[in-house]
Amino acid sequence: MISIKSEREISLLKEAGHIVYLTHKYLKPFIKAGITTKELDKLAYDFITSKGATPSFKGYNGYPATICASINQEVVHGIPGNRKLKNGDIISIDIGACFKGYHGDSAWTYAVGEVEENKKYLMEHTEKSLYFGLEVIKPGARVGDIGNAIESYATKHKLGVIKELVGHGVGKNIHEEPDVPNYGIKGTGPILKEGMVIAVEPMLTSKSPEIVLLDDDWTIETEDYSDAAHYEHTVVVTKNGYKILTGGKNGEE
Repeated sequence: MISIKSEREISLLKEAGHIVYLTHKYLKPFIKAGITTKELDKLAYDFITSKGATPSFKGYNGYPATICASINQEVVHGIPGNRKLKNGDIISIDIGACFKGYHGDSAWTYAVGEVEENKKYLMEHTEKSLYFGLEVIKPGARVGDIGNAIESYATKHKLGVIKELVGHGVGKNIHEEPDVPNYGIKGTGPILKEGMVIAVEPMLTSKSPEIVLLDDDWTIETEDYSDAAHYEHTVVVTKNGYKILTGGKNGEE
């Protein structure tokens, strides 16, 4: 069942989302060659808890860390460890924070130092596909409209759309109904209503969209080792459209 959030719940979801936004901003200067993903994870944990929140992912279905840190061909759920970032890497960092029982969820892909043009292209157009998906959100639209917008943009720019991984509802649980695929047919899927809160998160690849699960049972990477990017915002459906909850107080993204 897809829940409609009350004004109080939306206020708490916005606070949780803002903590996620601040955590991304806090981590960004540390994303340099030589730092380990484990060090980034510790920084994120300390920052989130300093804001009176708890990491949404730590312990979720046994996940061992605060953030997901996925490098280059890794798509999602990369477990932080002793691997050091190198100049030319791209890293997708997925962050969740729980504030007074409500969650915020946002992912972003970052360049480490100077990256190749194909990686810049992938990052630029995966991020743009997110906003193309968000633009169709309003009461009466359907979930399929979001996926169709993302898929159409990605296909136009010759990027692979991973179909096994999807966005989702957000609330008291980090993953709620509905699923929000990054592909779809206009006019299909659940109808969006004012007060729904969803995470839209295109995960695109530079070549094939085929993926594999690694032996740690968490990390998912591209089968052909092509690069992947991941951008995500949690949003609420408003009377006339949508509002980003994982942004700054003044609408920064």
